Amino acid sequence: VQLQAYGGGLVQPGGSLRLSCEASGFTLDNYAIAWFRQAPGKEREGVSCISRSDGITYYADSVKGRFTISRDNAKNTVYLQMNSLKPEDTAVYYCATHQTRCSGLEDEYDYWGQGTQVTVSS
Repeated sequence: VQLQAYGGGLVQPGGSLRLSCEASGFTLDNYAIAWFRQAPGKEREGVSCISRSDGITYYADSVKGRFTISRDNAKNTVYLQMNSLKPEDTAVYYCATHQTRCSGLEDEYDYWGQGTQVTVSS
C-alpha cells in the first residue's frame, strides 16, 4: 500500500503546476482525498479535499479560485491543479486519504504521501 505525491517544482509567480497523488495497492475512489501543505516554520494546513462518493470539493480560502482538485478513478490518481501561484504557496505538499469524509483534522487521515516540494519564486 503506497501513496505517492509528485509534480512539484520551481515556478515563477503567476505560473502553474499540477500535482498528482497516485495510489498503489488500494483504490483511491473508496476514500476522500485531501491535499495539505507545510511551509517552512509553519504548521501543516489543509489546502483542498475531494469527497469519496459525490465528488464535492473543498478549498482553503487562500487558494479558492486558483486551485482545482479532481480525481481520475481509471488512473487511481487525484490531481491538484494550481494556477496563479504566489510566493506564499511555497511549501511541501502532501496528499492523504480519509475513509469516510473530508476533514480538517489531520489525525483522521490514514495514508499519507511522501510530499512534493513546490517553490514559487522569481
